[in-house]
Amino acid sequence: MVDKLLTGFDEPQNTVLYIDKPLKQHNLLQAIARVNRLHKKKKFGLLIDYRGILAELDTTLARYDQLAAQNVGGYDPADLVGLYSQMSSEYRELPALHKALWAIFDGVKNKSDLEQLRSVLMPRMTEENGQMVDANLKRRDDFYEALTKFATCLKVALQSLAFFQDSSVTEKDRRTYKETLKQLTNLRQMILQDTGERIDFDQYADQVKKLLDRHVAGVRVQDSSGVYAVGKMGQKNDEAPEDWSEEKARNETDLIRTRITKTIEHEMQDDPYAKEAFSALLRKVIEQTESLFDHPLKQFMLFQEFEEQVARRKLDAIPPVFEGRRYAQGYYGVLLQTLSDKPETESLMPIRTGLIWPSRSTA
Repeated sequence: MVDKLLTGFDEPQNTVLYIDKPLKQHNLLQAIARVNRLHKKKKFGLLIDYRGILAELDTTLARYDQLAAQNVGGYDPADLVGLYSQMSSEYRELPALHKALWAIFDGVKNKSDLEQLRSVLMPRMTEENGQMVDANLKRRDDFYEALTKFATCLKVALQSLAFFQDSSVTEKDRRTYKETLKQLTNLRQMILQDTGERIDFDQYADQVKKLLDRHVAGVRVQDSSGVYAVGKMGQKNDEAPEDWSEEKARNETDLIRTRITKTIEHEMQDDPYAKEAFSALLRKVIEQTESLFDHPLKQFMLFQEFEEQVARRKLDAIPPVFEGRRYAQGYYGVLLQTLSDKPETESLMPIRTGLIWPSRSTA
């Protein structure tokens, strides 16, 4: 720390300050202010004290309390609450953060099964006020935020000697925290792939990867039926649907349901007739699958067939000659909407599981 950095220096990205000279009162406050500038990639600043002068900080802040009592400069003591804390005590937040993170998955019977955890966060499209909305969107946001806080705190804890010297923290506790981070980081990657979402977690990605590589490389493996093979993400799944667990079948059904909803809402903006017709058909499929709750594989196959129909934009009222000709289908649909007093009642294609939708009479 040199004098010229005390004033006239403002670099928001500055994260670490090494102090190796005596500082008091306003000089001390000016020094720590070098690392408290706000930046989107920074959660906090670090002060590395080689002189043991941070004990002076309490005295310095107390002087500002006296100024507040005199109402000098409009100073409010509440502004300094939580301004700084000892890095060696940050690990004490871990139990609460760990509990809050797992509270998102209350009700999951086997928390070592990624498929069961995945089902809690999977997109689940429901109709509200005539629109399809994702009922699990807020829960996923809560999960991303809770995981970020837990990972950040654990990173600090693992760099603190006090975390390893505290007899109230057992080796089992430390191992549990590490395993939780590894397991739920894998789950996060899986969910991001499922939803196609982009979460502002990139600034922590390298740090979390280093944390996992350094501290969590040797966690034990727990066998569980239906565990998702994280190492095969993005690759073709060779496992036949008939061999899936019920939980995985439901998850894959929710995934298809989300894709169909997004296709109808976003990719059919140029074809109002197809958008309206397939939206109505989607409601029919949802009603049908709700009656098949005890048969998750049949639910999946029903949605799989419907997704193929949506991809081809195959509707009873659109002549086969237009199949594969997107703009021709759109223009023909506009004519149908313009000339018809009633919207056409479309039907689904036959389903190979034996669940057949009644076809509209063409007579």
